[in-house]
This record gives sequence, C-alpha cells and structure tokens, in this order.
Amino acid sequence: MNDPDFWSDKKKSDEAMREAKTLRARLDPVQKLEARLDDAGELLRLAREENDNAVLTDVAGELDEIDKIVDEQETATLLSGPDDQRNAIVTIHSGAGGTESMDWAEMLMRMYTRYCERHGFGTGLLDLSPGEEAGIKGASLEVRGDFAYGLLKAESGVHRLVRLSPYDSAHRRHTSFASVFVFPEVEDDIEVTIRDEDLRIDTYRASSAGGQHVNKTDSAVRITHLPTNIVVQSQNERSQHRNKDNAMKILRARLYALRLEEEKAKRDKMMEGQKEVAFGSQIRSYVLHPYTLVKDHRTDWQTGDVHKVLDGDLDEVIEAYLHKTIG
Repeated sequence: MNDPDFWSDKKKSDEAMREAKTLRARLDPVQKLEARLDDAGELLRLAREENDNAVLTDVAGELDEIDKIVDEQETATLLSGPDDQRNAIVTIHSGAGGTESMDWAEMLMRMYTRYCERHGFGTGLLDLSPGEEAGIKGASLEVRGDFAYGLLKAESGVHRLVRLSPYDSAHRRHTSFASVFVFPEVEDDIEVTIRDEDLRIDTYRASSAGGQHVNKTDSAVRITHLPTNIVVQSQNERSQHRNKDNAMKILRARLYALRLEEEKAKRDKMMEGQKEVAFGSQIRSYVLHPYTLVKDHRTDWQTGDVHKVLDGDLDEVIEAYLHKTIG
C-alpha cells in the first residue's frame, strides 16, 4: 500500500484491501490470544512463587476463557470459502400445513435473530409476509458481520418440527416444515449482470405491518427475473424505492448463488455417490413431543435441549456441519 502506484489500479487495490481485511480478521484474534496466554503464564508463575490460591483460581478461569476462544478460532479456520467472509441474506418460507407451518417459520426467524444477537451480527428485515392467523408466510433477513455467510450457510435446507399443536383444539401432535435459503450478499465488487429488459417489476399494496401508509399505497415491489423465473419481493418499507432496492439486493444474491450452484454442478457431474445438501432435503428435525430432541441429519449431531437451540444457540450444530463438510 506504500507503493506510489498502488492506488492507480482501483480494481487491484480494492482486491488487496479486501484481502488485507480478511487476513487481519484472522490474525488479530490469534495475536490477542498469544498476549493473554503470556499474561496468564506470568500470573501462574507469580501465584506459584507466592503460593496464592486466589490468583491460581483466577488463572484457571482465564485459561478456560482462552480455551473457548481457541475453539472459536479453530472453527474460523474452516471458513476459507471465497464468500464465507461476506454478509448473508437468509430467507425463510413456511411449508405445507397452513398456520402450523407459518408459526414454525416465525419460530425459525426468531431463532436466527437470536443467533445473530449472540454473535454481534447486525440484522435488517428486507421482506416480511405475515400469515393470516399467526406466524409468517415468509421473510428475508440481511445479516451483517464477518463470516456471517460462512456460518449461516449450514442452515440451508428444510427444517422439520414435531410438537403438540397450540392451534388444534384436540391438542394433537403435528409435523410442520419450513425451508431456509442462505445466500452470500453480493457487493459491487462481484459482477452480476442484470439487464433491465430481463426484469418484470410489479407494485402492489403491502400487507405487512407498518401503519396505514404502507397498506394504502402500492409501496410493495415484486421483481421477476424472466430468464431464470426467480421471483423476489419486498414490502417491509414504506417507500416503494426502498422496497425496490431491497428486492434487487435479494435478486443479486440469488443470481450469484445460482451461478455458484451451476459451477458446482459442473464440477460434481462425474462424481458418483455424492449427494449434495440443497433445498428440498430435510437437514434437521426439532422434536418437542413425545420427547425433546434436535437432530441434524447430515452430521448426526443431536441434543435434548430443544429450547436452547430455538433460542439461538446454534454454535455446536454449525461447528459439527463445518467439521463434517470441510474439516
């Protein structure tokens, strides 16, 4: 960067800046860990010399914290894909089953929101289609943070819930399904060609919450990409312009993900016996009755603490997926 000619080639300099940012994100935590470990070692030496049990207890607690961070850094080494460091767009759709599945889709949206809060990720609601009685038909969330996509890509697929229905007067057991798609958010540095003539843009009256203004004007936007028949929408903002921007953001991400899938399909075409985990496959079951269990069918990871998982504690199941598929 100190080279006088560094900034003359904007594309090259931007690539170098992004690479430097990624490397710093990897290196800084390791250097901080080394410093903490050195400090703990010095405290341990002094505690032994002084035979100070209180300081020994403090050092043991510090080492436990360091051990947890080491585990996190080990997981980070698995996030080396070209898009893993990017922001993510998470879309959730309720499956067949009416109100039951719509309620389940809303539970999943809360689960991912809580997960993002735990990791300090920023979230923004790009689109929300509420259910008629309860829950949601679908939603799209923007997740902002380092390696948001690398972590959340583990969630793409169909999620199954088994429980005693709160919407059934006989309180019978019901099975509900909802699908989750996770895409890397596409920034301006990635070329995704979208021609105006390939788009059909429709406006309509929004049905989401947002006050009388939202419901009385054609502020909602639906965009159809004619060559691929991909349909995206946004109705959560009061402004039609903002909704169009959000819809285009989702479309760019989906077209980029489609391009990645096509490239992967070409590479895997000649490989036999390898089943790709993709939309349409049931990746995880959450059972609340007659017993409690969460099981990820790709890794066989499981836990009986369903409520902890539904409250956004997804670290173990995501780490198991990363170790299985990458490690």
